[in-house]
Amino acid sequence: MDMSKIQELLDESSAKVEGIMKDTAALENILQSAEKKLNEIPGIGQYAAKLPLMLSMIRSYISKEYTDVSTKVVVSMVGALVYMLKGKDLINDKIPVIGVVDDLAVLGLALQLNDAELAAYAKWREEKDAPERTVEPEAVVEEETSETE
Repeated sequence: MDMSKIQELLDESSAKVEGIMKDTAALENILQSAEKKLNEIPGIGQYAAKLPLMLSMIRSYISKEYTDVSTKVVVSMVGALVYMLKGKDLINDKIPVIGVVDDLAVLGLALQLNDAELAAYAKWREEKDAPERTVEPEAVVEEETSETE
């Protein structure tokens, strides 16, 4: 499989994807369709665990909850999803087993190229969801009192 051809197809769809990203309902439809299609693909390899993270990052970016990532990164991820769901396929999806190879390659490339950004998002999400640890004021007073005695 020629990765330069895949990259060329992703680049060509960037303008269309940027338009889709402005339409929250259309983007959510793509994300839901992508999740459904991913559930149908057997053995998606080492990137399987990162796909839900990627979908979550796109949702967080679109809702403006997480903005510490460039639009270009999000465009490449949404572009991979759009390629998987529709558009020009290098290999027709109707061909059993082989038909999803190009879809997996495009998704794999998007995940690989954006691995550092996904890791940063995962860390942000983990820190956001972690309960805040606070020390009770009385405990601080007791410690200070016992140290001064």
